[in-house]
Amino acid sequence: MANHMTTRYGGLQGDFALSLMRFRDQTLDDMDEIFRRVVIEIGSTVIRLSPVDTGRFRGNWQFTVDEPASASLDNYDKTGHDTIARLVADAQHLTFGQTAYLVNNLVYGIPLEYGHSNQAPTGFVRTTLDGFNQMVDEAVREVTQ
Repeated sequence: MANHMTTRYGGLQGDFALSLMRFRDQTLDDMDEIFRRVVIEIGSTVIRLSPVDTGRFRGNWQFTVDEPASASLDNYDKTGHDTIARLVADAQHLTFGQTAYLVNNLVYGIPLEYGHSNQAPTGFVRTTLDGFNQMVDEAVREVTQ
């Protein structure tokens, strides 16, 4: 004999269940959007803070998902605008849980990060990471308002 409650109410979707499903879906969408915003903000900041001589270093920042880029590019971008635009376009399909990479494979990247350039004596990656928590907090505020 089936349980009276199961027979009577089993399979019914009440307002509470629907509210939970909507909350879950909205939370997952928010997580994706927050992740994208943080990745874009981190990447844009690193690119903008990167020292510039010929523009090759800024033009070599490469955004990839799941696997880091392994080659260098022959791109020159003194302002960083094109490189940032590529990052923004490529990051639009990111979902929370994926691994995003921003790499620059030019051999002089590490010396630049550690003070070889007077334009960025304290680095550009380390400086950006110092503001990580603030970037996340801001993205959360913007998305969940």
